[in-house]
Amino acid sequence: MTYTRLHFLAKIADILTERLEVPVLCQELKSALSELISTKELNVYVYDSVTNTMRDCVKSWSIVNDDSNIYDAFNKIKGYDFVINTKAYKLPTVVSDITLKIDSLYMPIVKDGQDFGIIELELDENTQVNMEFLFLMKILSSQVSLKLQNIILNEQSKINVEFHDSMKNIAKIIETQYELNYIVPIIGEMLDRFIIDHLIYVFLKQDDEFKLIWPKACKDERIYEVLKQLTPQTEYIITNDDKIGVFPLISEESEILGCIVARSTLDKLSKRDISYLEQLTRQSAITINRANSYSKILQYATMDALTNLNNRRQFEYRLSQEIATTKRQNNPLCAMMIDIDFFKKVNDTYGHASGDAVLRGVASIIKATLRESDIPSRYGGEEFAVLLPYTHIQEAQIVGERLRKAVESSPIPVNIEDSKIQTINVTISMGLAEFNNQETGEELFGRADKALYEAKGSGRNRVCVD
Repeated sequence: MTYTRLHFLAKIADILTERLEVPVLCQELKSALSELISTKELNVYVYDSVTNTMRDCVKSWSIVNDDSNIYDAFNKIKGYDFVINTKAYKLPTVVSDITLKIDSLYMPIVKDGQDFGIIELELDENTQVNMEFLFLMKILSSQVSLKLQNIILNEQSKINVEFHDSMKNIAKIIETQYELNYIVPIIGEMLDRFIIDHLIYVFLKQDDEFKLIWPKACKDERIYEVLKQLTPQTEYIITNDDKIGVFPLISEESEILGCIVARSTLDKLSKRDISYLEQLTRQSAITINRANSYSKILQYATMDALTNLNNRRQFEYRLSQEIATTKRQNNPLCAMMIDIDFFKKVNDTYGHASGDAVLRGVASIIKATLRESDIPSRYGGEEFAVLLPYTHIQEAQIVGERLRKAVESSPIPVNIEDSKIQTINVTISMGLAEFNNQETGEELFGRADKALYEAKGSGRNRVCVD
């Protein structure tokens, strides 16, 4: 064996000991191989026994089309060392002087004596190779097989960890949140991050109809047709093409609360996907049931459990009181709507526990900055509503600017994943409106909300007046 070939094997060994993603690994192997022979492409495909498909490891494990020659080569290579061009080939027991003209070379990826993938080597047309080169390729395929076994095991372990994290995080939502309109989108986001190969939709059943809660739109009419088939006894429904799965959310009273839908225009739902979705849906149903129970217990409470501000119900009660007082005494009254800017980005970057910390921090700043006579409330999600009695709009603007600056300049401590504490800064947008005797409380806050949207649309971190 020449020095060049020894150098090649040493270089391959070095590459395979590095912690590389599969696309980079293939590029490095191709580069090393090009020192021996002119190499156009080097690709790696793994057989997925769950979906009976070949996966392209270089292209994010995407499914290879059924008509690809990869399937043909994989079927032919079983029991052989190579598929050269289109024919299966087995190495002789000794090195001979035979040379072959080849355009493509396929090598098996083997685990426990079973082929579980294939390496594709695309060469220049009519490239000549000898037996020594083919023996080198057999060594290469054996080494790559071991490397890919470790990569796939690590990928599966990572998926399992992410699955259990998703289950745990869905269960933890109700530690601080009880409103379905708040927690259901969070569940949707968690499922969407885990089930990355399929689109996720979350529906709740309201007035005997399924209402899409997350995301904002679903244009596939087939989904709505499948929803009509759901009953409390349904485990799940998979469409004939295996590309839509509907998993019902069942209440403690065995009634349908809603459902989680997974949809794909490319891959089929595998048995593994279905198993994960069944378990995640079951945990989501438990979480929603508990949130409903807590909501019933807290429906007569006046304080929001997370921020210790007035809750939505108490806000509506105080609003009706202040409107009545204002009309009777002819005193000024202003409304303030507040929204935390880019709050979803906080959740996505630091996690929902940190998002809760930001909500508590902003609520604390609101309470510390406002006057005792002002009435702050958590309106829902990351929105706050404030009543400013005995206040004209010019005074409300001063209060609003003071509050905006206080939030902007106050770092808020949050927990990050490694349990260390760090601080982040957020900003708020605000809309203001002054009450006139011709409108209702809802109309007053409707105008304040309109001004809030103007503040957000014109750049955020500002106060706008209707």
